[in-house]
Amino acid sequence: MPKLVMMPPQGGRAREWSRRLREMCPEYGIALPETDEDARREITDADAAFGVVPPEALAVADRLAWIQSPAAGPAAGYYYPELVAHPVQVCNPRGVYNDHIGQHVVMYMLALARGLPYYMEAQRERRWDTRARKKGYVDLKTSTALVVGVGGIGHEIARLCNAFGMRVIGVDARWEYDPPDIERRSPDELDDALPEADFVLVATPHTPETEGMWNSARFSLMKGSAYFVNIGRGMTTRLDDLVDALEADEIAGCALDVFETEPLPAAHPLWGMENVILTPHIAVADAEDVGERTIGLFLDNARRLSAGEPLRNVVDKAMWF
Repeated sequence: MPKLVMMPPQGGRAREWSRRLREMCPEYGIALPETDEDARREITDADAAFGVVPPEALAVADRLAWIQSPAAGPAAGYYYPELVAHPVQVCNPRGVYNDHIGQHVVMYMLALARGLPYYMEAQRERRWDTRARKKGYVDLKTSTALVVGVGGIGHEIARLCNAFGMRVIGVDARWEYDPPDIERRSPDELDDALPEADFVLVATPHTPETEGMWNSARFSLMKGSAYFVNIGRGMTTRLDDLVDALEADEIAGCALDVFETEPLPAAHPLWGMENVILTPHIAVADAEDVGERTIGLFLDNARRLSAGEPLRNVVDKAMWF
């Protein structure tokens, strides 16, 4: 009988998922330890775990074959050296919210292209101003989108950009998907591609290689009429450098759902910039079907482990995704 440990801290999701697992895979033994000490004891003979497995627990996990990460991009420290070296397979829920985040990016692009932030400011001031827009109108069908990080989310973003008739350039280190009508570039070609883009759409995870990759040097390579959109992870973008680029008119504007520091401090200058759109890391916050998709993936991997079949969404632990 395979055994799975739901790692603490426990919550409603752990109990609900355990109930669903018992229904779908009754052959599993399930442990719900409440403390780290109990978790270390339970994981010694476990085949699988859900959540964060700290080094002290991994060290005593003699049979562990599968860890299901609760996040596609967990916090820094999740993939520590001992876990990377361990033979256990880690899987994540990437792909369960591609469509929702893709739609969020389209919202940003249309709003920035049409000058919506300026018109919203005029609306708040009850001002009828046909010249409120202070940046040029962008026709999407004649524009170039540079999608950086063409995984599940980036793949969907590229598909939606294609639907608008945009030229799409993609940059990725691991081409897991095969999106049609996209010009493929490698990460070392990113800087050459930046001057071609009207929209730089970032969907990269946070890794040691991507941390701080969006900085003053990169913003200076963008067209003055281009927009920067980050839907991936906040630690990829140096916000001080982004503010400097906006103030110097090196780029036309930006839209962000993720930030170096969350919540973004109330005094941060980005809040007051009229060519900036900010949303508080909520691109999938109210998407009702994401929870069911996520548990469906978890349950399918549990079934696959029990049946000796390949797991879905296996992570390259050294790359963190």
